[in-house]
Parts: sequence; structure tokens; C-alpha cells
Amino acid sequence: MEKREKKKLNMKKQWAKFIIVMVCYLLFLYWVKSWLGLLVVPFIYDAYISKKINWKWWQDLEGPMRSVMSWVDAIVFALVAVYFINQFFFQNYVIPSSSLEKSLLTGDYLFVSKVSYGPRIPETPLTVPLTQHTLPIGDLKSYIEWPHWEYRRVPGLGKVELNDIVVFNYPAGDTICQNVPYQTEYYNMCYGYGRQIYEQNYPMAYPVDSLSKVEQRARFEAYYNLGRQYIVANQQQFGGIGYRPTDRRENYVKRCVGLPGDTLQIIEHVVYLNGKANKEPDNVQYTYDVLFNDGAILTNDFLKENGITCEDLGLSGADKAYFKSEGQIQLTQQFRNNRIIMPMTKQTAALLKSRKDLVQAMAPVTGGNPAEVYPLNMVKDWTRDNYGPVWIPKKGESIKLSLDNLPIYERPIRVYEHNDLEVRDGKIFINGEQTDSYTFKMDYYWMMGDNRHNSADSRYWGFVPEDHIVGKPIFIWWSSDPDRGLFGGGIRWSRLFRFVDNIK
Repeated sequence: MEKREKKKLNMKKQWAKFIIVMVCYLLFLYWVKSWLGLLVVPFIYDAYISKKINWKWWQDLEGPMRSVMSWVDAIVFALVAVYFINQFFFQNYVIPSSSLEKSLLTGDYLFVSKVSYGPRIPETPLTVPLTQHTLPIGDLKSYIEWPHWEYRRVPGLGKVELNDIVVFNYPAGDTICQNVPYQTEYYNMCYGYGRQIYEQNYPMAYPVDSLSKVEQRARFEAYYNLGRQYIVANQQQFGGIGYRPTDRRENYVKRCVGLPGDTLQIIEHVVYLNGKANKEPDNVQYTYDVLFNDGAILTNDFLKENGITCEDLGLSGADKAYFKSEGQIQLTQQFRNNRIIMPMTKQTAALLKSRKDLVQAMAPVTGGNPAEVYPLNMVKDWTRDNYGPVWIPKKGESIKLSLDNLPIYERPIRVYEHNDLEVRDGKIFINGEQTDSYTFKMDYYWMMGDNRHNSADSRYWGFVPEDHIVGKPIFIWWSSDPDRGLFGGGIRWSRLFRFVDNIK
């Protein structure tokens, strides 16, 4: 009996020491500002902590508890190691969508280096390893919001360069709808639903582009508030409104086409920086309106050879399953639409245009809706193919503010740099003081997908702040084709261990 009580007391002491060590580690981590600080942690553990705490106390137990604790010990060690490695050195990332095709493909698994741009000290350090924001079971947060630390980054091997492919946290993912299908669409829905509701309630209202700048701002605020009220009132559909810290927002991957201090403009879909055309990616894609011959048969070999996917063709459900089983698809007027709006590289477009046995007519798709592009609260004639010019904020540099350009820089000033901004009687107030300028505290970047007409990027949600930068993809360690089975050509052998820097 006395021996059992001693074991219980010893166990309590060990847990108390463990908690003290974890608190000390978090405090130490909070003050880390260099690689020396990070690298000294393992030595502290080996030379001091491991000597003070008997981590193997469970080896004195008897029976099945000893076996159970041996597994717990192994799992905890693995999770701690994975957390440390993922947080400060590298992590895996899978391409979930086609926004970078045909440079990076859906199903590419990337080795992402945190040391290339410098690892961030976690803003929310208490999180379940191998999760971003939600536990795999249920719909619970995988992190605890306290403690929450300000942005700090350990110096890296370099900085983001022009045309780098970069992994970053989704900037507009700060506020979300809780239900998954709407989690990345909150701001679009606020303005979209709000505009519809306003126009239904006030059909005789003056068009927003006929109003003064002060009146335009009031109108857009009305759109936003009406849309937000609609989302709140329909919680069953949207799941209510939530918030995510910077490092818990969705991971995106795009190409950096604009650096801090650059003036960017898109003219006829070509990106210009400071008046000079930036080189387009070799595999850049644009959308074409393709009319296939009625009854045209597209074989598996033809589609694979030319990099055309089921998603490109708009195939899903039963049609996609049929293609997988039969190895070909027939496009007909009666059963399947033989007119398809599809993205293609210039090379694929030229090939299809020459295939008179398959294609009847083809034309590039142009245009776009100015109401869909960033900023959503500004009257403009910008589209996805003709955009700007916009100056990309640079740390330490100032910009003159007016009601004309405030919508462009309002989100960086208010949301990313945590200032109180308001407009009263047509005058701009930041942190309670009237001003006509602002000096930025961070660098910002402009990110775009290579699949230019099928990419949710900076044209739709604006600048990427430096505190959202996660890392740089180094190479593709695995690639599987979602259109084909694993043993039916689904492994893209030619892409394995291919360096991302070689994909221009």
C-alpha cells in the first residue's frame, strides 16, 4: 500500500515538472529571434531537462499499464518531433486545386522549406501536430487561441523573389463561415448577397457609379452589413461566422508576380511591373471556348499526352467514373455538352485548333466582372485581365491616402497592421487622428496562379502580407493523377523529385 502511494506521489511530481518545463519552453520560444535560439533547445533538453525529469517513470509500472504507457511515450515523442520539424524546418503540402496548372498539378505533393524565407515563431503555439485549424474528427478547433503572440520570424536563407512559387496563409481567411463549402467566401458573400438585397429593397436607387466618393463608401458599407446580416440569419446554411489567427488560416500556393514597392498593372492578361512586362510562366493557361465536333471521342492517351484533365473538360460524377473505367469520353450534343469553356496552355490550344477531326471552332474567352475583383468596395473598371495600376506596399514606405485609393489599402492598414480606421465627413482617421498618409509596417506581395482564368488569387482578395508567408516548395516528392487509378497510369513518375525552381 505504501509503495503504491509513493508511486502516485512520484507520478504527480513528474507531471508537475513536465508542466513547468512546458511553460518554460513556451516562454523561451516566445523570445526566440534567431536560429541559435532554436538550435539550443535540443541541447537544453539533453543536458538538463532529461536529467531532471524521469520521463521513463512508467517503466516501474506492472501489467498492461506498462505496455500502454510505452505506446503513449512513443506517440508523444513522435508528435513533439513532428511539431518541431513542421513548425521550423519543413512540412508537406499537397496541391488541392488547379490554380497553378500546368506548372504544379492537382495531386502534386510538395516538400516545403520553412528555412528558405525564415520560419515564423508560432502565433498560436498550442496546437495538435499535423493539423492546420480543425481536428480530423468532428468540427472542433485543433488549436488553443491562448497564448497568442505577435508576428516574429527567424532570419531565413533568403527572401521571396519575383516569380517564386510560395506557400502562404490565405489572407482573406481571417473571417470565415463555419460550414466548409463557404469557408473561403465570406467577404464575397457579404458584398454579393448585400448588393442583391439592397437592389431588391431599393430598386429605384441611383447606380453606385453615379454617386460621390462619400456616398459610394456608404453604399458599399450598406452592402456589406446587409450581407453579413443575411449570413447570420441563415446559420443553418452557412454555419455562423468564425475567426482564424494568421497561422491557422488555409494554406494557399501561388506564384509571386509582384514584390514590395512594385507598381503592378495587368494589360490584356499580361502582368507589367513598373511599366515592364513580366515574363509569363512557360505553362501559363487561359480559358478558351471550344466547340468539339458532335460525337468527338477523346481518349485517355490523348488527354494524358496533352495535359487535359477531367476538371478542364467539366467532367464530374458519372461522366468522370465512366472515363476512368472506359479510358475515353465521347462529347455529344444530346448526352454531353460538346461546347466547353476550358483552360489550356498556348501549346495545347494550338494543337486542338489544328485537329479539325475533333474541334469545330475555338476562341479565347475575354472580359470579366469588375464587381468580383479586389477591392470589393470600390467602383472601378478593372477585370481579371485588365487590372490596376496598384502600388504594392513596402515596409517603411508611405503612401498618400484619399477616398479614391483608400479601398485598396484599407484592409492592410486595418486588418493586417491592426489599426483603427474610419471615415468621417469624407476625412480619414487612423487611430483617432485625421491623416492623409500612412507608413506601412510590413512588406506585401502580389500572388497569382498560372491557371490565370481559374485561380482565386490577389486579383480577388488583394495583397499577401509578409506575416502570412509560410515557405518555399523545394521539390515534388510524390504525384498522383486524380483522373486515373494508381495502377492505371495514376502515378506521375516523371514528376517525382522534380525541383520546383526548374518549373518556370
